[in-house]
Amino acid sequence: MSLGSCLIRPFAGLRPRATDAAAVAAPPYDVLSSGEARKAAIGKPLSFLHVSKAEIDLPPNVDHHAPEVYARSAENFQRMIDTGVLCRDGRRCYYAYRMVMGEHVQTGLVAVASVAAYDSNRIRKHEFTRPDKEDDRVRQIEALNAQTGPVLLAHADNPAVERLLAQATETLPVADVTADNGIRHTLWMIDDGQTIERIGELFEGMPSLYIADGHHRSAAASRVAAARRGKANVADVADAGGSAEFFLAVIFPAAQMLIMDYNRVVRDLNGLTEEGFLAAVGERYTITLSVSPVTPERAGVCGMYLGGRWYRLEALPGRVSPTDPVRRLDVSVLAEQILDPLLGITDLRRDTRIDFVGGMRGLGELERRVNSGEMAVAFSMYATHMADLMAVADAGLVMPPKSTWFEPKLADGLVSYILD
Repeated sequence: MSLGSCLIRPFAGLRPRATDAAAVAAPPYDVLSSGEARKAAIGKPLSFLHVSKAEIDLPPNVDHHAPEVYARSAENFQRMIDTGVLCRDGRRCYYAYRMVMGEHVQTGLVAVASVAAYDSNRIRKHEFTRPDKEDDRVRQIEALNAQTGPVLLAHADNPAVERLLAQATETLPVADVTADNGIRHTLWMIDDGQTIERIGELFEGMPSLYIADGHHRSAAASRVAAARRGKANVADVADAGGSAEFFLAVIFPAAQMLIMDYNRVVRDLNGLTEEGFLAAVGERYTITLSVSPVTPERAGVCGMYLGGRWYRLEALPGRVSPTDPVRRLDVSVLAEQILDPLLGITDLRRDTRIDFVGGMRGLGELERRVNSGEMAVAFSMYATHMADLMAVADAGLVMPPKSTWFEPKLADGLVSYILD
């Protein structure tokens, strides 16, 4: 079997020196706004934000997708290599990657995953992508000739893989960083030939992997591979395990992954009074006034903050599809029962009247945005489960926008993938 047909493979990672790892590691490029990134990088000349958000080193009015932004990103990246801040391993390895957030611990494998498997849906998707965001990632990959933002993947639980990773974490780490938000990121090298071979065999036996976060990064990698494939003999690329035929990924057991709630806030009541809106909601949900913020305890339940009060909403019988893997999601039920028919929000991707609040911000953020007058109503959602995500992906379907909020987030800069 050629490397080109493998589901995953090891690679020679580009990593910061152990002494520089804490200074280099940064939040993912799509978590911080440019303004937040500028502030976060103050006094941190080695922060990977100078690569992933290079507009912070240019005037504030620069177009974030202007050619000079990608050029500055490549310049900063190359400088970190030339000065030895980033060094490439001399052989192909896998890496074990552990994230610790409070009591939550997850340990996964850093590898490069097959574009062919992505294209054939063996690496399965659950979201649509936007062409403009794909374009941005394509330009970034081409400017750097590298992939620096890993795709977050999941695999069905496999005790043999977990045992091998546990063994790897008993060695000395090559990076051990506690980020500003308190999340600990630890990286170990796996360079033993027998272990590398066994990991490859175990993953090759898996029917599929699942994209948790990083749909635009994986789609961009596929586009880069297709473009480069067009300039070379396709068979030669596959047989040689051409580097562009793979993309950087961190793969965790599904049971270890944490999906938090992804809540909704809406700017107005679509011409309804609060009383009229409550009455209309009452035709679709059982409404109970709550003296405290509502954290939904199960599927079919959501919270609503309106007029300074919290309400518990439970969908009435017949309002939730028992079998459709997309329509039975609570975010879908809310869209079908309230957002579309009552609030007139039919396009969650483009309608500016709705916004989304990740669970890490807490329910107090929902109250703040309504109490300020910025928004009229907020909804606290029951978190989507990994089993739901996998069921949707297995059915070849897609979730509504902003259905999942994964925590903790992977760090950028701890390991990158150079395209030879």
